[in-house]
Amino acid sequence: MGNSNKIRIIDLFSGCGGLTEGFMKTNKYQEVAAVEWLKPQVETLRARLKSKWKKVASDEFVMHFDIQREDELFSGWDNDEKFASGKGLDYFVEKSKGVDVIVGGPPCQAYSIAGRVRDEDGMKNDYRNYLFEHYLSIVKKYQPKLFVFENVPGILSARPGETPITKLISDSFNEIGYVICDDLGKYAVINASDYGVPQNRKRVIILGVKKGVTDFPQEIIKKFYTKQLPKYSSSKKVSVKDSIGDLPPCIPIVDPLNQIMRISHETPECLVSRHTPRYANKRDIETFRMLAEDLASGKCEYNSKKISELYEKKIGSRSPIHRYHVLRPDVPSTTIIAHLKKDGHRYIHYDPTQARTITIREAARLQSFDDDFQFLGAQGDAYQMIGNAVPPKLAKSIAMALSDLFYTLK
Repeated sequence: MGNSNKIRIIDLFSGCGGLTEGFMKTNKYQEVAAVEWLKPQVETLRARLKSKWKKVASDEFVMHFDIQREDELFSGWDNDEKFASGKGLDYFVEKSKGVDVIVGGPPCQAYSIAGRVRDEDGMKNDYRNYLFEHYLSIVKKYQPKLFVFENVPGILSARPGETPITKLISDSFNEIGYVICDDLGKYAVINASDYGVPQNRKRVIILGVKKGVTDFPQEIIKKFYTKQLPKYSSSKKVSVKDSIGDLPPCIPIVDPLNQIMRISHETPECLVSRHTPRYANKRDIETFRMLAEDLASGKCEYNSKKISELYEKKIGSRSPIHRYHVLRPDVPSTTIIAHLKKDGHRYIHYDPTQARTITIREAARLQSFDDDFQFLGAQGDAYQMIGNAVPPKLAKSIAMALSDLFYTLK
């Protein structure tokens, strides 16, 4: 343990810091370093650590670098075209006198079923299939007692080669001295809506335990999933309306001038940032209103088949997944994904009078980010980082359960 007597963590593939946020909220962890290669995400996490958590050194230890360049990642690197010079992980781990837990999850697009549907090769040739190997290298080098590897349920069926990715991961971690659950499908699939997140978001949370820190690794891993983590679950589901219903409405203002300026809705005075609707053309506004009215009226005539037909009619092309979806106000949201950066049609506000898709702040709330969390960068960057994030409320529950487990180890 470090001088602060807190559990020392490294956050890999950190994004804007959903995992970090949850872990920091427990007041039980010290962030040794974080690694992320997308600049808006790095700037967002650095700013959050400074403003909220008073970590003035975050410009250094939140590392803007490519995790695939391992030698430089460990030892430090000089300026190049993309990355400003920085200290390596070795520096920060030595400074903190070691690391206790490594958390994170490689980009999930290569493991997602939706990604495989869209890609003609089923994502088999996607380099992101093997980014876990760099996560593995960092675990091997610093030997934490525990690690948490987060990803989409599609990882359970992904086969980039002849071998299932879960077997590759299990065998690889076993070789470097770590045990993971022997039945991930049964134990490791977690729904964020069970932990106070207003969203049905299933994720695989892979807990890894270093050999030798316990005599019964499978037993304590399964206890983590069945006893310790559920202890921090929520007593009730949080609905979409519970989450975003108090935000001021954004009413359509369609006229030729606004359309030319790519402004389709009012931006209301609001106490929170980035509650600005994205532009929608007249066709989409009419479609959003029609679909929201269908839901609000209780008719619910537009099933998946009719929505797909509507999309083809309106857009003039087919889609392997239906684009139009109105968020139901009385239940948790559907899963917020990073594709929201490019396409908001799957996240239509339930209020027909607004006839729009969700704002950045609404997406953030559905991911359980606090209103004072500032997302830096362009609109698309903000949607992307929110969609890729681990919901902070789920992250906090994982962090609490992990802390309970950590102090039982040798």
